[in-house]
Formats: sequence, structure tokens, C-alpha cells
Amino acid sequence: MNAQPLVNYINKYISLTEEEELFLISKISFRKYLKGQYIVQQGDICKKQCFIISGCTKTFYMDTNGQEHIILFAIEDWWTSDMGSFTTQTSADFNVQCIENTELIEITYDDSEELLLKIPKLERFFRKIVEKAYAASQKRIIRSYWKTSAIRRVWCGYASFLSK
Repeated sequence: MNAQPLVNYINKYISLTEEEELFLISKISFRKYLKGQYIVQQGDICKKQCFIISGCTKTFYMDTNGQEHIILFAIEDWWTSDMGSFTTQTSADFNVQCIENTELIEITYDDSEELLLKIPKLERFFRKIVEKAYAASQKRIIRSYWKTSAIRRVWCGYASFLSK
């Protein structure tokens, strides 16, 4: 497989030298997943962060009643993993599952740490994408809250109407 999609993505944020690109490429691996396969499951330790070359994943958690709660979908040129588990190397809170055949570039925790030490500007790259993801997450929370509040107001109004 080809690492160029990842290199192109990184170069949107920072410029890598040829030497840095070669070192980056030496630290990644490629993997194909079939539809339905899990990249990480709740309770496991997330050992890699993944860049999607093609395909689509969903990140979700399963509550104690067996209800699935989807947090996000990730598509081509997006990152996917349980970031909390990956960065702390503790049990995952989320499942990441392929919802179609998916090709990934994977970076292990140890290789990620080595990359950040040897190519310090990758710290800036990852900070920029985490900032964008955090802002999008905040917007999603606000939209969800607003939607829930609006539904609650409608329901309360409807219940009040029925009680008259």
C-alpha cells in the first residue's frame, strides 16, 4: 500500500523533509479490515492510532442495557481510535468498528512516541488536528443538548396540553 495519502495529509499542516518522511514511513504499517471487524473493543487497550486510506468506521460505546451509542463516523483522510485509551494505554471506553471494508495506516503507541521525539514538528501537527476534533466535539454536544432541550420543551408542552 501507499503512504502518500498520510504524507499529503500531514503536509497540509506542516512540511516534512524527505528524511522525515522516510522515517515516518518506516514507523507505519498497513492493514485491511473487513466490514464488521473491530479495530479496538471496549475494555481492550488501544495499541494503535489509525489513518483511514479508504473505507469508514464508527466509534461507539455499548451501555449496560446493550444499547449502542454512536459517537462518530470516520472516513477517508480521518484518524480513528479510542484516543483516551491510546494516549494513556488504559482500557478503551469505545469500540471502533469498520462499517465497510477499510484500509488503514496504523501507528503503534511506541512508534508514535518515537516519531514525536525524532520529528518534533509532528507535535504541532497532532495538536492542530486534536484542536479541530475538540471544537467539532463541542459543537456536537451543543447541538445534541439543544435538540434534547427542544424535544423536552415540546414534550412538556404536549403533556401539559393533554392534562387540561
